[in-house]
Amino acid sequence: MKILVADDSRVMRQIVIRTLRQADFGDHEIIEAPDGAAAFETVGAEKPDLVLSDWNMPGMTGIELLRALRAGGNEVPFGFITSESSEEMAKMATDAGALFLIVKPFTADIFREQLGSLLG
Repeated sequence: MKILVADDSRVMRQIVIRTLRQADFGDHEIIEAPDGAAAFETVGAEKPDLVLSDWNMPGMTGIELLRALRAGGNEVPFGFITSESSEEMAKMATDAGALFLIVKPFTADIFREQLGSLLG
């Protein structure tokens, strides 16, 4: 499987990738995007099996990315990894088609719990 990690922080992308490996998902191909617009292009070009996106990114936010994908008919499994979480954000994410919202800081156990059924 191919996983796209979208975050405007290179360090955070590396932390997400490291945590995926710690959660035993390191055998999947992992690709990166530095913002929502690049992630949108990457989804079209690379056809990932899962998108893990930050919420707050310049240019195109994570929720804008998800809405743009869904508006274009793309149903790629999508989840947020973000430092902010409120009931309103969680509802907005779910209503837009996100499968989950993981709050930073996170652990390998949280990744296993949220991604296990998707990534086997």
